[in-house]
Amino acid sequence: MYRKTAEDLLAFLDACPTAFHAAEAMKETLLSKGFVFLKENERWVLKEGQGYFTMRNGSSLIAFTIPKGGVSSFRIMASHSDSPTFRIKENPEVCVENQFVMLNVEKYGGAILSSWLDRPLSVAGRVVVKEDDEFVQKLVNIERDLLIIPNLAIHINKSINEGYSYNPQKDMMPIFGDITAKGTFLKTVAEAAGVKEEEILGHDLYLYNRQKGTVWGAGKEFIASPRLDDLNCAYLSLQGFLQGKKEKHAALHCVFDNEEVGSSTRQGAASTFLKDTLLRIAECLKMSREDLQIAVAQSFMVSADNAHALHPAHTDKADPVNRPHLNKGIVIKFSADQNYCSDGLSAAMFRDICHKTGADYQFFHNRSDQRGGATLGNLSVLQMPFITVDIGLPSLAMHAPYEVAGIKDHESFVKAACGLFE
Repeated sequence: MYRKTAEDLLAFLDACPTAFHAAEAMKETLLSKGFVFLKENERWVLKEGQGYFTMRNGSSLIAFTIPKGGVSSFRIMASHSDSPTFRIKENPEVCVENQFVMLNVEKYGGAILSSWLDRPLSVAGRVVVKEDDEFVQKLVNIERDLLIIPNLAIHINKSINEGYSYNPQKDMMPIFGDITAKGTFLKTVAEAAGVKEEEILGHDLYLYNRQKGTVWGAGKEFIASPRLDDLNCAYLSLQGFLQGKKEKHAALHCVFDNEEVGSSTRQGAASTFLKDTLLRIAECLKMSREDLQIAVAQSFMVSADNAHALHPAHTDKADPVNRPHLNKGIVIKFSADQNYCSDGLSAAMFRDICHKTGADYQFFHNRSDQRGGATLGNLSVLQMPFITVDIGLPSLAMHAPYEVAGIKDHESFVKAACGLFE
């Protein structure tokens, strides 16, 4: 079963080079399952026993179900749709000595810069055009090897293996073509989007790694793919959401954009997107403000973002005791300075779900002399004070363009998500 889950996950990852593609793919899945799309700029009418979803910016999505008998509490799983990469700037073409055309890019998120070099890349994202006096998003994916960021040869940069500080402006610009490519980049983008170049009024375009995901290892026990952080949690959360019975609680599957750059956007976890959705649900169901506050107080949220597995060559970087391993289950993440939301109560609630569903789990703490990263949970609860636990799947090479995870851990994740949504 877990091998089939891995294959489906890899197919999803391959089809979703950007947050916009991931949100669109989930939208199509939800529509095929009978969910109703609700636009934020239109009035909502909700019925008990029905599933709905809404989107913001084309890159964030919240799906929810209304149980028969009304809403007394919420069960929420939240993840994010974006990954570290490079964004294409305006006026992107840079001509070099009348020989090369390079693309001007800027770093998006905390990418491991060196791992982006010397590999086939392409461009995906969205363009915005105007149709019938409305601004319309068109997805773009140039599905061919289009770009490479070449390293400087070791003969010229002899200290490269002694540690090199890559300059994002100088070292990370990809080559688009020789000088004959001058003036053709936006035309190439327009063709991929199915529009005319002069119709493009705006764009959000990013580099992506062209290498497809794979199952690997002596016993085919690992997977590797671009964008495992965090589309694996987003995809598996959706599977658990769809498979769970969702009878006792209002169930929400939330996927936010821009976690990798702090979540402080209108579609990020720090925005009012989740709060606005819950307020509209309450209003449509004729719940009072106090009814909603009571429901929130009785609710539980799982913030799902990847976790660091023990690196076999750097075992000293892990906590002496809490050392997550690949294929040993979901990671429950703790932080004394509250980079993660997990505490005794929320961890107990999630462990109880794991016990009931047979999902494997383990624990993560940073070494006490190291500060780790944060995630979306502690930002979401600033808007709605849910009891929240931070979890993730153990991974290696987090924030590289090709990350590693354990093939068996996905089964535990889906089991736990089904348990949450029971």
